Amino acid sequence: MELDDAYDNLGHIPGAMDFPPRWEKAAQGFRDALVKAGRARLDMSYGPTARQSYDLFFPEGQPEGLCVFVHGGYWRRFHGSVFSHLATGMLARDWAVAMASYDLCPDVRIREITRQIASMVTHVAKEVAGPIALIGHSAGGHLVARLLEPGLLPAPIAVRLYSMTPISPVSDLRPLLQTSMNSDFRLTPEEAQAESPVLMKNRVQVPVHVWVGASERPAFLDQARWLSEAWDCPLRISPSTHHLDVIDVLLDPNHAMVDDILG
Repeated sequence: MELDDAYDNLGHIPGAMDFPPRWEKAAQGFRDALVKAGRARLDMSYGPTARQSYDLFFPEGQPEGLCVFVHGGYWRRFHGSVFSHLATGMLARDWAVAMASYDLCPDVRIREITRQIASMVTHVAKEVAGPIALIGHSAGGHLVARLLEPGLLPAPIAVRLYSMTPISPVSDLRPLLQTSMNSDFRLTPEEAQAESPVLMKNRVQVPVHVWVGASERPAFLDQARWLSEAWDCPLRISPSTHHLDVIDVLLDPNHAMVDDILG
């Protein structure tokens, strides 16, 4: 359809298909090490389906707070366990990190996934005290941004929100109506509008920093800019990175993105 190429990340990144197996290998090694150290709780359930689960990782000492990472994949691919290793930077700064998984389209609609992630954050917040930082990549950036709609999170959880960092987010779903992916999303114009963070009239007030790779598709540079402008929040352009490697900096506890997440 008209905007298929505009939103085709993999088709414009050389070696794109090498990234998932590389992530999976790094994530498995990370989980094995944290399990051995007694610092991991894996496959914790927050809902009735198998994919409504998360892995929770702990720093060596008492957690300063909780980071929740929500993966991307156009709401159609991946599992939180593929990205376990990205907890490295936050753990080194003494924050616990939860990696969320969720049901995928077309089995569910995007609006249902939004509510699953709200349930996940509510569940894991009972496991770790203190402030909560939300991080999401791509479709995950959309999902964490949606959690700032008043009422999606219970009030006692919402008041604990410390920061929100959408990385290469899909902030306006209306263009996706013009892609063939919508055969899986089944978005209607009304749903696309209701699920678009850029159109949220009110939001929970927490610090937001939008990140995007400098070498991303123009559509994703636009999506990041639209959210930054709509919410009047900083837009960070990560140099020399594209849609898949922009998240690699989460491995570095001293990177500016981790600083934005943890303050």
